[in-house]
Order: sequence, then structure tokens, then C-alpha cells
Amino acid sequence: MFVVISILFLGIGVGYLFRKISLLQHIGQPIQYTICILLFLLGISVGGNPEIVDNLGVLGTQAVLISVASTLGSVVMAWAVYRYFFKEKEEKE
Repeated sequence: MFVVISILFLGIGVGYLFRKISLLQHIGQPIQYTICILLFLLGISVGGNPEIVDNLGVLGTQAVLISVASTLGSVVMAWAVYRYFFKEKEEKE
């Protein structure tokens, strides 16, 4: 995982250094197609793995619980940050 994150940050640095090159300004569309192809290939890999397919119900339930908990936690923390930092203080009478 450390390698993947390091590669990501290296790419951010390279992109920042070469941001004025016009070729890099038009790279968004090919990247989108590449990501779609990679997701399709990942789906083929998952569909071909009998261990994952056999446990899809359990894995799906866990994925839903994790995503709901993450979203709920993000909403609660965003609300708390808004209330604490951005909401105008009501004047006490």
C-alpha cells in the first residue's frame, strides 16, 4: 500500500512540475477510458474467482455497512465542524 501511495504522490509532483505543458491539459479523457478498462478487467478477475463469488453475499453486506458507517460519520463530522467553526454565534440576550 505504501508503494501505491508513494507512486500517487510522485505523480502529483510530476504533474505539478509539468502543469504548463499543453499535452497534459488534454489527458483527462484518455485517463477516463483507461480507468474504465481497468475496472472492467478487475470485474473479470473478481468474476473468475470462485472464492469471492461464493462469498459475495457476506462481502456485499460488509461493504454496505462500511459505506453507510463512513458516510454517516462524514456527515456528522461535517455538521459538527460547520456548527463549531462556521455558524455565526447567536447573541445572548
